[in-house]
Amino acid sequence: VPLSTPVVVGVGQAVDPVGDPGYRALSPVDLGAEAARAALADSGADADAALAALGTLVVTRTFADSIPTSMAPLGRSDNPPRSVAQRIGADPSRAIYDATGGQTPQALVRELCQDIAAGREEVALIVSGEAISTERHARTLDEKPSFAEHAEGAMEDRGLGLSGMVTRHHVEHGLIDTTSQYALFEHARRARLGLTREELARQMGEVFAPFTHVAAQNPLAADREEHAPEELTTVADGNRMIADPYPRRLVARDQVNLGAAVLLMSYGKALELGVDPSRLVFLHGTSSLRELPSFERPDLGANPAAVAAVEHALEIAGTGIDDVRWWDLYSCYPIAVLAVCDGLGLSPQDPRGLTVTGGLPYFGGPGNGYSLHAIAEVVQRVRADGTKGLVGANGGLLSKYAVGVYSTEPRAWRDDDSARLQGELDAGPRVELAGRADGWARIETYTVLHPRTGPKPVVVGRLEADGRRFVALPERSDPGIVALLDGEADPLGQRVYVHGKGQGNRVATTPAPFAKQPPAFRETYEFIRVERRGRVLEITLDRPDSRNALHPPAHEELEGVLDAYLADPELWAAIITGAGDGFCAGNDLAYT
Repeated sequence: VPLSTPVVVGVGQAVDPVGDPGYRALSPVDLGAEAARAALADSGADADAALAALGTLVVTRTFADSIPTSMAPLGRSDNPPRSVAQRIGADPSRAIYDATGGQTPQALVRELCQDIAAGREEVALIVSGEAISTERHARTLDEKPSFAEHAEGAMEDRGLGLSGMVTRHHVEHGLIDTTSQYALFEHARRARLGLTREELARQMGEVFAPFTHVAAQNPLAADREEHAPEELTTVADGNRMIADPYPRRLVARDQVNLGAAVLLMSYGKALELGVDPSRLVFLHGTSSLRELPSFERPDLGANPAAVAAVEHALEIAGTGIDDVRWWDLYSCYPIAVLAVCDGLGLSPQDPRGLTVTGGLPYFGGPGNGYSLHAIAEVVQRVRADGTKGLVGANGGLLSKYAVGVYSTEPRAWRDDDSARLQGELDAGPRVELAGRADGWARIETYTVLHPRTGPKPVVVGRLEADGRRFVALPERSDPGIVALLDGEADPLGQRVYVHGKGQGNRVATTPAPFAKQPPAFRETYEFIRVERRGRVLEITLDRPDSRNALHPPAHEELEGVLDAYLADPELWAAIITGAGDGFCAGNDLAYT
C-alpha cells in the first residue's frame, strides 16, 4: 500500500467508577490523557518519537460544553486538547476542540485519515473524556474536586454545532431534551409498521437484551447485569417511565466516568516508528451524512441518511453486510438501532450482535465520546481474528451519521463520495411545518413525559386541510385530551382539534375550548396562586426555591390572570410576588 495510507495504530480506554476501591475522581482531561497513554502503549511505537511527531490532537466536546444552559459544577479546562497534550508530553501544531455530536469520533477518524492520505498530516490523536458520574457524586460531598484549569496554546474551537437542531417549535412545546424527541420518532415508526404498544415494547426489549449480555462481559461497562427483554421494558421500581415508550433501562446512561483514544498514523510513519505491522488496522470505507431537520422529514420514524451512510461505506469498502463480523450501531435509544436495521434489512436479532461495547444504556453514554470506545473495541476484535468491523455513529436527533469499516487487511485509502449523496438527500421531499396551526388534524406521533411533577404529553400531527405538520401541547382546559394521550386507547391516528396560541399550538378533542371566552379567573392554577383582597389582587409565583425560572406554561397562566385583572373594574391594583424566600430567576433559558 502507499506509504501515505492512514492506519489505526493504537487504541486505549480508561474508566474511573465512583465507588470502586481505586476511584480517583479523575477529570475529563485526566481520563482522556490516561486513554491516550494507553493508545500509545497499545501501538508499540517509540513513545517519545510518536509524541514528537504528533501533529494534530483532537478532543471530543464534553457534555458540559455541549448544551448552552449546562453548567460545569466542578469547573473545566479552558483548553482541553492542550490540557491533554501537557499531560502526555506532547506539543501538537494543531489542537482542536470538536463540535457537539455523537457522530464526531467516527467523523474525526474520517477527517484525519483524509488529511493523512493527502500528506497534510502524519500522526494524529483523537481523545474523549467524561466525568459526569463524578460531577453528580460531588453534589453529596463537602469537599469537592476541582476540574478547573488553564492551558496555554492555540486551540481551534469548533463550537456547539447545534444549528438547525433546536428550533422555536421545539422550545415552545418543551422539546428541549433528547429523550422526548426520540420517543416521538419511536412512536412514528410504530405507526408506519402498524405495531401495537405491546408489540413495540417487545421489539425494543428484544433488540436491547443482547446488548446487556455484551455489557455484562465488559469490565468497563456501567451496568454489568444481564437483563431479559421484559425487564428492560416493564415499568417498575428502578425502571420508571421517562418518556413514553421509554423506561429508564432503554435510555442512554450518561452517569459514567470514561475516556477513550485512537492513534492514527500514515503507514510509512508507523513503520518508521517501529509499529509491528500486525497492529495496523486499515479504514476500508467511510462516510458521513446529515439528515433533514427533524420536523421536515417525510417519515419521523426513519433514518435514511444513516442507512445511506452505512451502504456507502460498505460500497467504498467493496464488501457487503454479510461480510462484516463486528457491528456497533449507535444505541442511545432503540429507534437509533431499529431504523438502521429497517433500512438495511438487518435483523435486530442478528447472531453477530449489533454492539461491541454493550451500548449506551448499559456500557454507558459518555457524552459525544461513546463511538470512540466502539472504535477501540472494533480495532481490538479485528486484530484478533482478521475479520471486518463496522462502527455507525449517530449525532443529534438522528441528525448526523458517520460510518467506518475496519480491517487488518492492507488496503490503500479510498475517498468516499458523501458530498454527492448529501446533495441527493437534501434535494428530497420535505414536509411543511405549521408554526401556528388551526383546524381538525390527526395525531402522527406523540409522547408523554413523566417528570416528578406529573405527566406532560406532546403531540405531532398533520392538519386534515393541507397535510402540514405541527407540534402541540394539550389544552389544559380539556380533560379529554390528556385522557386520550395518557390513557388505554392508542392515540396514533386519532382526530383532534389544534389551535395556535401565543405560546405555541394546543390540541383538544373538540374546538370548544378555543372558543373566545371573556377574561375570567380560573378556580385552580398549576404554577401560580391567586388571592383577592378587596380591590387588590395578589399573584404569587408558586415556583420552587431553586430552578424557579418562569417557563411558557407559567407565562400562559400569568397572561390569563392579568387579562382577567384588567377586565375587572373592581380590582385597582395587582401585586406579583414569589413563593418562599425568592421571587424567580427570570425567564427559563432552557426554553429560549
